[in-house]
Amino acid sequence: MNFRFWKKQEKRKPVSAARDWFNSVLFAVIAATLIRWTTVEAYVVPTPSMENTILVGDYLFVSKFHYGTRTTSTPLQIPLTHQKIWGTNIPSYLDWIELPSYRLPGISEVKRGDVVVFNVPPASMNEGQEHPISLKSNYVKRCVAVAGDRLQIIDKEIFVNGAALSRPENMKFRYMVAAKDEMTSRTISRLELSKDDYIFMGRFDNQAMYSMLLTQKQVEELSSLPFISSITNQDKTNPEDDIFPSSDYTRWNGDAYGPLVIPQKGMSIPINDSTIACYGETIRLYEHLENVSITNGKLTIDGKAIDTYTFRQDYYFMMGDNRHNSLDSRYWGFVPGDHIVGKPLFIWLSLDYEADLLHKIRWDRMFTKIE
Repeated sequence: MNFRFWKKQEKRKPVSAARDWFNSVLFAVIAATLIRWTTVEAYVVPTPSMENTILVGDYLFVSKFHYGTRTTSTPLQIPLTHQKIWGTNIPSYLDWIELPSYRLPGISEVKRGDVVVFNVPPASMNEGQEHPISLKSNYVKRCVAVAGDRLQIIDKEIFVNGAALSRPENMKFRYMVAAKDEMTSRTISRLELSKDDYIFMGRFDNQAMYSMLLTQKQVEELSSLPFISSITNQDKTNPEDDIFPSSDYTRWNGDAYGPLVIPQKGMSIPINDSTIACYGETIRLYEHLENVSITNGKLTIDGKAIDTYTFRQDYYFMMGDNRHNSLDSRYWGFVPGDHIVGKPLFIWLSLDYEADLLHKIRWDRMFTKIE
């Protein structure tokens, strides 16, 4: 017979309020970190490169599981941080341990036309520093070409594999606008133009001249105003020095670009002057090779000259919908597959930083789907 029930039960010591608070905070941090890493993360848009599809001040929920969650390569990192500790210039991670990064299975692949969040590849776009992949700066752009596609831009029109790509509804281009007088703040507000959308160039031949970034709808609305004299496309006609890839073989600009084939895993290319000009830096920087050198049109890996090269991963070509105000793949190159972060789902909050307090929140944009 068990007589243990006669024994006096020992009372547990009560948990102190401080210990209880610490446990609650620790659990919340771990849960938030896991959700942020595996499922959904919130981002805010700081630049106008995707206007008017996405505006400065839009807060996005971005799905990590659509394209597959990536494992972290920097385990020694303060939770819920990115490159730096909040409000400081102190790095939030230690690179003493760097693990290989793997991508878990996703529910879809990056498709042509998708709006995608990714880690921008070049060090020059990451405050000049070479961070681990997952800690590079986050960009949001539209994927206009996937691995294996042949891309060409003719007179601002994108062609992929010979077919014209459908234009996003709210995309912008730059125009020169001549008006009989300077536009009032009321007109600017009515057109929903931010300070990034226009520059007053001065008066010429008794006309007020503006350089403006406009959607087609805004062009039509401006054209209907009686004081507007003319609206002219500001197309790019000369080669741009900062275009990708900059070489004697590719004297392109943002409006007249290509043709260029996007690298695909398993795709082989011969190594010569023209292919080195287009793909050499991509191979050197993003193919996870060691001891790579490119000199005089020759590619050398581990001291061995290479005649042909086979790519190890897929790449993508990203562009902003604000085509004349977007620093994108036309200027810094392909986005490697291991730099893909996730798919924006919807806008959960939108703030107009230029508006007064009563009009600060863009209520009409809240909980709108991104397409």
